[in-house]
Amino acid sequence: MKLLICIDDTDNLESKGTGAIAQEIAELIKNRGLGECGIITRHQLLLHEDIPYTSHNSSMCFDCETDKKNYNQIVEIATEYLKAESAEGSDPGICITKINEGLNGKLLLDFGLRAKKIVLTKKEAYDLADSAKVYLKEVGGTGQGVIGAVAGIGLRLGGNDGEVKGEIKQFLKGESYAVKQLKEESIIRQVVDENLMQLDDNEKIYVEWKAKPMLTGGVVTLIVHWLEDRKIWTTMDKKRMRAYGNNRIYLEGCEAFIPDVMEEQVTESKRSCLNCRYRRWTNESLLCIVENK
Repeated sequence: MKLLICIDDTDNLESKGTGAIAQEIAELIKNRGLGECGIITRHQLLLHEDIPYTSHNSSMCFDCETDKKNYNQIVEIATEYLKAESAEGSDPGICITKINEGLNGKLLLDFGLRAKKIVLTKKEAYDLADSAKVYLKEVGGTGQGVIGAVAGIGLRLGGNDGEVKGEIKQFLKGESYAVKQLKEESIIRQVVDENLMQLDDNEKIYVEWKAKPMLTGGVVTLIVHWLEDRKIWTTMDKKRMRAYGNNRIYLEGCEAFIPDVMEEQVTESKRSCLNCRYRRWTNESLLCIVENK
């Protein structure tokens, strides 16, 4: 049996982050002999003045392969560990779902996409959990983290959102590596450009910031871009990666796109949230003012 486990709103400015707690829960499950856990992905949600968050408003999700008999125990230890380790003043929530034929993945994905665009409520999160038959629990504070927890599950199920937690540490900043090496010596399964075209195995990739992959089509993918002035392929920095990731999601089904004036456009892709008149930049990403009216 495969599970997805997502947590949100566990930290304050002085504490360890939500990603660290997710990692510890995954290790606890493994050390107890209850299952094998996979990659942790970070899912960026809406940044808005009506949403309390520590720094980035992101949830953390990971998968777990286990036996059916272990499900109740995993739910118990994950929930109790989250409750014990969440920081004072946080509002933690946890969502756990079984990946099976009866799961309404579209319902969960739609909620996740909405959580990136508009302000949602705890009631909406619990109503969704009841409809989709997933486990959702608040374990402290206002419990506001249940919104991000269930949203993260939906976004992970969609397979096209989420940075892999951490980086591929053996690939060093300032060094270049062949695509083949990147794939053979790490969890990276494909290297693509910003149009999602796969690069040849012999192409060289310069690590500008980190070798930090994202999920694309459910596959761990390193997305790179071409620097014309230097004639090299390079990894994205944090700002470009997060803007690119949000751009993919925001544009799904959008009918409000209007191109900004030429001097304010930042990408060659004509129909892009990055080039839209309704986008507003934040420190980490962008907001859509149409969605937030």
